[in-house]
Amino acid sequence: MHQLVSLDKLSTKQTPFYYYDTALLKETLQAIKTEIEQYERFQVHYAVKANANAKLLNIISQAGLEADCVSGGEILAAIDAGFSPNKIVYAGVGKSDWEIALGIDQEILCFNVESIAELEVINEIAEKKGKIARIALRINPDVEAHTHANITTGLAENKFGIALCEMKTALEACLRMKNVRFTGLHFHIGSQILDMRDFVSLCDRINQLQEELHQHHVHVESINVGGGLGVNYEHPDQQPIPDFKAYFQTYAQHLKLYPHQTLHFELGRSIVAQCGSLITKVLYVKQGVRKKFCIVDAGMTDFIRPALYQSRHQIENLSSNDAHETYDVVGPICESSDVFAKAIDLNQCHRCDLLAIRSAGAYGEVMASQYNCRKLPKGYLTEDL
Repeated sequence: MHQLVSLDKLSTKQTPFYYYDTALLKETLQAIKTEIEQYERFQVHYAVKANANAKLLNIISQAGLEADCVSGGEILAAIDAGFSPNKIVYAGVGKSDWEIALGIDQEILCFNVESIAELEVINEIAEKKGKIARIALRINPDVEAHTHANITTGLAENKFGIALCEMKTALEACLRMKNVRFTGLHFHIGSQILDMRDFVSLCDRINQLQEELHQHHVHVESINVGGGLGVNYEHPDQQPIPDFKAYFQTYAQHLKLYPHQTLHFELGRSIVAQCGSLITKVLYVKQGVRKKFCIVDAGMTDFIRPALYQSRHQIENLSSNDAHETYDVVGPICESSDVFAKAIDLNQCHRCDLLAIRSAGAYGEVMASQYNCRKLPKGYLTEDL
């Protein structure tokens, strides 16, 4: 792993658990800061949905990032971690009334509104409170991202956002309402995107929409392009810090901002994925008819991405230097999909060996469940060990 932690220290904790390399996290945050300092109108929000571990959130807030939330609980977690409410944007296709009220009471920076029906509810709640809510319209740009079908969000048939053909109607409704103030446009085309041409396509679509609005004298204060930048799951040590330079340059070169507009990003996975590993213990090595199973104490309840997305993560045996053998690495959950990897080579596994499932810092701990009445995994930072 990026920062060496002794097996003795790892062995003191009850498995399975998440280990977070805080040195790598801080290097990643510094890399972002170094790149955006070149662009005075670029603002980066951390997508709390990627990982809401309180200690990680605190480090990210101290680094100066703003926050992107998709629930009332995330807003509260972000505020508790030190994020200023006026730096929080709130997206989500199904915001409850209490969540909207919370955002209004906290005077968050912006609601990213995903339907005309939602817009009407925000206006109604703000009116009752005698306040004006800042909103951006989340527009579904109908731009395809070359990623997993479950994490693409910008196609015409996705549940997210306002369809292009409804943008004018939504904007007119917004401008008529007295208790919301239109401030910008929000977009997000998907996650784990590694082809910068997808982001160029988004820029082209935004430029087209901006030109149309400009011709109609509609003032847009901010553009929010979401996140989506992917990471190298296959070789986490070859590129532990994503190519933020190419990512931000893509927008700088292809997106036409008008004077005084700010450009907002909502990065999550690319910030925390590589700093996290799921540490699990080998329970049994089982010889099957044609294959060998390495049965570990972590399951899909602790880390659901392989079952949900068929994601592939590098797995390392931290305890063994023996010659490689081929295993299916599986968990204890009573589901056939509780599989972390099939037919992978690992140093020969033995009972009580510790394995590290790498690149698990994003959508790992935060998505854990208590199915089968299992305990939730704990998360430890480098300094906790």
